[in-house]
Amino acid sequence: MKRSWMKYVASYLVVAMFIIGITPRVYAGFSPSEAISMLSFDRSSDLEKIRKALEMKMVGERLKELGFTPGEVEKRLSQLSDHQIHQLALNIDQLQVGGSSGWAVLIVILLIAIVVGVVIYVSGHRVVIEKEK
Repeated sequence: MKRSWMKYVASYLVVAMFIIGITPRVYAGFSPSEAISMLSFDRSSDLEKIRKALEMKMVGERLKELGFTPGEVEKRLSQLSDHQIHQLALNIDQLQVGGSSGWAVLIVILLIAIVVGVVIYVSGHRVVIEKEK
């Protein structure tokens, strides 16, 4: 009885150390307040960044589907305040063109399957598939 209990504890500790080992390190630090960061922006560079994004084929096609002409888009851009232009430029910077990678999800699923397999093997259980006769 004591021996099998020790197997469970050892298995738990191995899994716990593995999970603790793969977690990313996070370093704390000072971050500027939003009010201070909003003061240091250049409208012309932000507009240039927005125009480059609007020149992409996919964005232009989507705007046409929504019923906007290039003239209307430029008119609306000229009506935006400096703060709105800067926020839009920041949002464009945060976009991921191809979306997030699915590799991370695949690796997590594989790791979970391996951990489950190790736990089943260590606990002494066997999975048997029998054919019906």
